[in-house]
Amino acid sequence: MIDFVGKRKIFFTISIALVAVTLIGSLFLGLNLDIQYKGGTMLTYSYSGDINKDEFLSMVQQIVGGQASIQETSDLTTGNSNLVVSLASNSGLTADKQLELSDKLSETFSANDLHTESISNVSASVGKEFFLKSLVAVVFAAVVMVVYIGFRFKRISGWSAGVMAVIALVHDIIAVIAVFVFFRLSVDANFMAVVLTILGYSINDTIVIYDRIRENRRIYGVKLPIAELVNKSMNQSLKRAFVTTITTVMALVVIAVVTLIFNVTSIVTFVFPLIVGLISGTYSSICLVPCMWVMWQEYCAGKKQPDSKK
Repeated sequence: MIDFVGKRKIFFTISIALVAVTLIGSLFLGLNLDIQYKGGTMLTYSYSGDINKDEFLSMVQQIVGGQASIQETSDLTTGNSNLVVSLASNSGLTADKQLELSDKLSETFSANDLHTESISNVSASVGKEFFLKSLVAVVFAAVVMVVYIGFRFKRISGWSAGVMAVIALVHDIIAVIAVFVFFRLSVDANFMAVVLTILGYSINDTIVIYDRIRENRRIYGVKLPIAELVNKSMNQSLKRAFVTTITTVMALVVIAVVTLIFNVTSIVTFVFPLIVGLISGTYSSICLVPCMWVMWQEYCAGKKQPDSKK
């Protein structure tokens, strides 16, 4: 039987290191915010053949006089290749500048049959409003989880169990943020979609372990020390947690490979952080939540002992 509780210092050290590295990375590297959060203009061009993307991007930046990013996509219905140019700007790109850019690009890359498919100005306020609403959804979900776990697991001090589960969810969100920071992925709508998905997946593993702890408490009563009770419950739940995670991650890896082959980057930026988040969620559910709950129970028991002697 694996002594998870006995190794809790190792688990806590790993998680603290992850949080510290992510915070430092965020401070120095910053988050690569997508245009929907910064505002600006998005231009989509279709083309044929092979095109020099570095030369294309350099020309765009020279014409508009600012920084731009480029993303290659494929239209699955027509099979055409597209280049999506994002220009971050509070005011967007003027109509004259848009026309100048399209004309010069079409002239320079005439051999590639370059055509302007769409031009759209994006307001940063829309993205910020979406982010705030998503943040409210995350907070609301966390509160509901605490209440649900508090009532369902009253036999094992459910309120503290709920709080520990939410702390672990924060850990998982930080792991997802680390992916966006260090791999320089754009923080867009996919970020909040990954976070909300991880919330549901991670709490599922946690509830399974809590349910096993509750059943073992009913079976063994107070005969087993709290640490031994939790270790026994975690070892009994280990196989199920690993099998669920491995099968899910394998399916996501297949999706990631296929999207990389067909260069569907919008899906890659969802799948890759999700894979990391699922692994982190399994780790936190097994290695962090029960250990933190044991520490809290031991702390509460220690506070009650002096009162019992008076």
